[in-house]
Amino acid sequence: MCDMGGLDNLIANTAYLEARKSGDVDAKEMQKRRRNLALPKIEECAEIKKSLTMDYESICEQQPIGKSFFREFLETVPEYLKAREFLDEVVAWELAEDHIKDSYLEGIVNMYLKNCSNSYLKFLSADLSSKCQAAGKDDFEKVTLSAREETNAYLKGKPFDDYQTSPFFDKFVQWKGFERQPINEKLFDEFRVLGKGGFGEVCAIQVRNTGKMYACKKLDKKRLKKKGGEKMALLEKEILEKVNSRFIVTLSYAYQSKAALCLVMSLMNGGDLKYHIYNVGERGLEMDRVIFYSAQITCGMLHLHSIQIVYRDMKPENVLLDDDGHCRLSDLGLAVEVKEGKSINQRAGTNGYMAPEILNEENYTYSVDWFAMGCSIYEMVAGRTPFKDFKEKVDKSEVKRRTIEDEVKFEHANFDEPTKDICKAFLAKKPADRLGTRSNDDDPRKHAFFKSINFHRLEAGLIDPPFVPDPSVVYAKDVADIADFSEVRGIEFDDKDKKFFKKFATGAIPIPWQEEVIQTGLFEDLNNPHRLVADSKSGVCLLL
Repeated sequence: MCDMGGLDNLIANTAYLEARKSGDVDAKEMQKRRRNLALPKIEECAEIKKSLTMDYESICEQQPIGKSFFREFLETVPEYLKAREFLDEVVAWELAEDHIKDSYLEGIVNMYLKNCSNSYLKFLSADLSSKCQAAGKDDFEKVTLSAREETNAYLKGKPFDDYQTSPFFDKFVQWKGFERQPINEKLFDEFRVLGKGGFGEVCAIQVRNTGKMYACKKLDKKRLKKKGGEKMALLEKEILEKVNSRFIVTLSYAYQSKAALCLVMSLMNGGDLKYHIYNVGERGLEMDRVIFYSAQITCGMLHLHSIQIVYRDMKPENVLLDDDGHCRLSDLGLAVEVKEGKSINQRAGTNGYMAPEILNEENYTYSVDWFAMGCSIYEMVAGRTPFKDFKEKVDKSEVKRRTIEDEVKFEHANFDEPTKDICKAFLAKKPADRLGTRSNDDDPRKHAFFKSINFHRLEAGLIDPPFVPDPSVVYAKDVADIADFSEVRGIEFDDKDKKFFKKFATGAIPIPWQEEVIQTGLFEDLNNPHRLVADSKSGVCLLL
């Protein structure tokens, strides 16, 4: 007899894997779609231009399209260009391998900070200029970092003002108009279901105009209202909007369909760490993977804490791998913002990863994330959690008792001294004794466990992962094994609900959307003055 469930899964996986191949869309079909696209005319963008906050960091550093046009603008004035090139060289120096950093730095000082050079930065203050002329090798780093500060301050002045009156800025404004177009389900092609959340399914989707693949988390409107989940859903969405880190899943779109609110996020094809710990080879992970993933998770956690967010659900199951083997934190449904001068006391998290202060219903902030980090490193090494053995039958109250009272045992052979020490430091019972919260500058990245990691290069994406997921494998349950949601009946929507749906569905998120259009070539296509566009009346292609 034919296994229809298996056949359905095979068909779903085949279509999904084909779409995944580098966002593989038929080139001719893609060009045909793009001919129907055009930037709004600058005269149509007056209101958008008025609405922009003229913030240098946002426009010229954080938003990829604004940054791209600003860099082009700087090329039109020699003194501005020198400033840009100096900053680029400083970034390259920070990311350089250790054995060439000193010679690289000396080259920067001689080229930009010595007044005998043709590339000398004439806008530097008299005080700093004097220090640069007198600087010896021991002073090179200090004067270079001071020059970086003054160069950034310089660019925020007249160069930024001049940029705002240039054709380059007008082009940026046109792209902001294009970015703010309404978003709905017609923009995407949908593929197989990858899993399910509390309010609906998660499926793979592809943006029709770019070929970019994403995961779409659907929140069923009726189920959301029935369970009273609106506040929680909006909080997760607003936190995801604030996040800008390569180590945390990115929210790219928020829109609504007739039946659901949709969060379109990074598609992580490599599976979660829990799957890799327990389902691939021997239980646990090789130490090079443990150190690499722990370093990336630590960077993600520090980013959340820097924007006053407590994650509260750190565990291997919530750490996902991408196509290349880099990992990201996911599922920020339990994350919460720390208000100025206040702490939190509500119980939240997963049993076996919750810190003693949560279990004792005490006040807490960021310390709880570092405790869960210790649990996760332990689990990656040992293939079990610190307070419950693999497949051990034990109730939640006993796990709670062990977490609060018992000292952790390190019986697995891979627990060398640095690994034991970082686990002990993260798993300290009292927050005041715990790595990450012992003082204001208690940085876990400085621990000996991470001695092999160059964090500057890691944060720039320049370190190759020790493991790359198999591109021919779908790291998700079979379609037939993902239970369908039953239909919610008896729920009607009023004006208050419709107002909430509109507040939620804000469209494209600027930074990830701009990254998408640049990475997929749409930015280059629409900026090309010789591109072909479709004549909507005749269907004939015209040359712009």
